[in-house]
Amino acid sequence: MINSPICDILGIDYPIFQGAMAWISEAHLAAAVSNAGGLGIIAGGNAPTDYIRDQIQTARSLTDKPFGVNIMLMSPNAAEVAEMVAQEKVAVVTTGAGNPSRYMERWREVGIAVIPVVPSTGIAKLMQRAGATAVVAEGGESGGHVGDLTTMALLPQVADAVDIPVLGAGGIADGRGMAAALMLGACGVQIGTRFLVADECRVNPVYKAKVLKARDIDTMSTGRRLGHPVRSLKTPFSQEFLKKEYDSSVSDAELEKFGEGALRLAAVDGDAEHGCFLAGQISGMVKQAQPAAEIISEIMAEAETLLAAAPKWVK
Repeated sequence: MINSPICDILGIDYPIFQGAMAWISEAHLAAAVSNAGGLGIIAGGNAPTDYIRDQIQTARSLTDKPFGVNIMLMSPNAAEVAEMVAQEKVAVVTTGAGNPSRYMERWREVGIAVIPVVPSTGIAKLMQRAGATAVVAEGGESGGHVGDLTTMALLPQVADAVDIPVLGAGGIADGRGMAAALMLGACGVQIGTRFLVADECRVNPVYKAKVLKARDIDTMSTGRRLGHPVRSLKTPFSQEFLKKEYDSSVSDAELEKFGEGALRLAAVDGDAEHGCFLAGQISGMVKQAQPAAEIISEIMAEAETLLAAAPKWVK
């Protein structure tokens, strides 16, 4: 059995976090992952504070296991959500799209484990100095907001740069990816896209179908011109966005306006024409919908088998 320090720190059975996917990762998915022994995470995104509070309370009615909340720091109500999660004393807060340092002392005061998602060694070291419990080193293979470095390059450098636990994310869908992340210095993994097709995930069925049909070359990144690139499936919307992005006659404001609400159209409405279907490069590896518990048990079993067999390569 894989024994990881992050499990002891958080009180979970398996070092697998479910990635926070805006409009997708809500209470039912998070509770299912936590009940299966991983760490379920509710995505805050740009959602109203009261909605996120309701999701926390719903998750507590579905599980007595630890779960987390992800705060997107670009959100206009990030400060309000930061205080709300402190009042609710959630077990874990993960963060993305910004620097959470201004909130971390408050979270730590109430016993919250703070685990920021980081795109570089510099940010990882900053988070360690600010008192982070751990960090998630996320490569550009992931779905949603992405950085420049790949997981293969980023993860070992972050592991070398900090003394706190590091989890790997981006391009991980099965036990092979988990075993590789552990060998690169991680003590666990965060997985998003594969949990998107979990039975307990309430995303629009059109979204799930697109991921299940995806090939290895079916994702693309857009938004680099605006300073916050995202990875999504190739769709009419994403292709048109990329076209506008490289059109100098389209202003940044017009480009931002074009993208507004596109994720909701995908996740809630299943709008294949106008929706933005965020997904990672491993979409082509996701072949079937399964219960969250089955996903976790398969990943763990495969990783354990691979790691146990590793000595055969050493002569």
